[in-house]
Amino acid sequence: MINYRKRVLNLTNKLKYQSSLKLAATLALIAICGQLPAQTAESISQPSNNLEAILLAVSLITVVLVGFVVFMVSDKLITISAVRVRGESVLEDEDATADLSLIPSLKEILPADAHASYVGKVHNLKRGFDVKISGKAALVVAGDLNSPSHSVKPTDFLGMQPIPKMMVEEGQEVKAGDPLFFDKNKPEVLYTAPVSGEVTQIRRGEKRSIVEVVILADKQISFKDFGKADPNSLSREEVVSRMLESGLWTALRQRPFDITPDHNDVPKGIFISGFDSAPLAVNYNFTLKGESVAFQAGIDALRKLTNGQVHLSLNAAKTPVDTYLNAQNVEKHWFKGAHPAGTVGVQIHHISPVGKGESAWYINPQDVVILGRLFTEGKYNTKQLVAVAGPEVTKPQYYTTYKGANVGALVNNNVGIENVRYISGNVLTGTAVTTTDHLGAYDRLVSVVEEGDFYEFLGWILPSYARPSLSPTFPWGIYSGMEYDVNTNTHGEERAFVMTGQYEEVLPMDVYPQHLLKAIMARDFEKMEGLGIYEVGEEEMAICEFVCTSKQPVQAILRDGLDYMREQS
Repeated sequence: MINYRKRVLNLTNKLKYQSSLKLAATLALIAICGQLPAQTAESISQPSNNLEAILLAVSLITVVLVGFVVFMVSDKLITISAVRVRGESVLEDEDATADLSLIPSLKEILPADAHASYVGKVHNLKRGFDVKISGKAALVVAGDLNSPSHSVKPTDFLGMQPIPKMMVEEGQEVKAGDPLFFDKNKPEVLYTAPVSGEVTQIRRGEKRSIVEVVILADKQISFKDFGKADPNSLSREEVVSRMLESGLWTALRQRPFDITPDHNDVPKGIFISGFDSAPLAVNYNFTLKGESVAFQAGIDALRKLTNGQVHLSLNAAKTPVDTYLNAQNVEKHWFKGAHPAGTVGVQIHHISPVGKGESAWYINPQDVVILGRLFTEGKYNTKQLVAVAGPEVTKPQYYTTYKGANVGALVNNNVGIENVRYISGNVLTGTAVTTTDHLGAYDRLVSVVEEGDFYEFLGWILPSYARPSLSPTFPWGIYSGMEYDVNTNTHGEERAFVMTGQYEEVLPMDVYPQHLLKAIMARDFEKMEGLGIYEVGEEEMAICEFVCTSKQPVQAILRDGLDYMREQS
């Protein structure tokens, strides 16, 4: 219930900070707004002619609208003045700021969400921007997808040597979990087959670098047996050994640098983002239903790898799936806000920031399930739900398949037009692929959007079609829930890299992204460290690239800086 007594007391306290002139003006306007409608209504009841009645009706509407605007503006001005007197710290608390207003918020009017009883402290992120695209996958599983081929790409694993040591040859038969190759700098870390079948192709790129290992999948997948075990009864060394042998060590990534971590290191903590805020993202509440046993086994295994905590970040705006709620031996955190609130880098920043000489590891929640199966089933079973989504998809939905599935099999007869771009991952950070390519190692989404290979007539001079934009000048921006049919057109070329403040508006982290990028371009090592390069990755900075007026390749610049820092460390 709304506590109006408390609100009147708050209003009285606020008015103490205002000048008598402001108070008198506000009360006078309220009196006028109260008297005029009554007088106007009385006149309308006895009109001399139709024209007079219309004029009086218009006057009534005008007075009501002006009164409403004056009231809203006055309430806002009083609130701002009260905040200044009470202290700027009030601005950090959304509820405290709302309480200074006489107008109740929707949160107070509407009943509390069902998830409210689960929520402790909420990290309420006020900066960010949701790129709303039509064609999100319906919460429907179309069935098991029999992809003809699957692949593993060395290029998906940052920091790996371009020519890893191959352990198989073309024409060789493998089981799911059999090793395919390893990095010469880390021979203990094996990269294994996601399915059983015949190795049909070892694709090479420039300078004979290995780009992809393709496996023609069996209709019935057979698995290498690693043996069942309870991770709680194993030592750290035994858990690490199983993960290295099965290939699941590569599911872990490290901040800084987003590389596969060294198995001899011990991180300050392991982080799992339980939701994804990227456009068209996979709904983990849906994909993790019924996976409580495997998820808990994965958590128990991760607990052996760190002396710190395993952190699970959840979406405070939605009721989490039972798989999350029932999870034990994990510290739960709640986040609320626009993208990139669902990225693990933002969450690490607000939970336990990574400093120089420190490392934090992270893993996708679906990989936690696959890790759990390694112990509950004794298999490297990468079966998972993959979403096919986007404006040009006829039926956006989910499919059950294994890692590295063929893109063509996923989108087969499900795209409305021909001139499209297929993206392995989301539209902000994903990789452009063709129907002959395969999903990336960390991707569970195929995004399909129209190819923007066209020019707009007269460019920005004429009104354009509706599309996501941070700019308030576009009229469609007032519809907060509107989703857009987008294309890949960048609407302009690269321009001068000037300071705009746009990046800071959408990145909810205590870093200066534009200054950081300029320090990277200048190769200023100390400034890069001081400006927080160890805390950010491409998935956090991708939203900066989207809103960038200068059309800068933000993610490419950042990756160049991260690689440079890693080489120097």
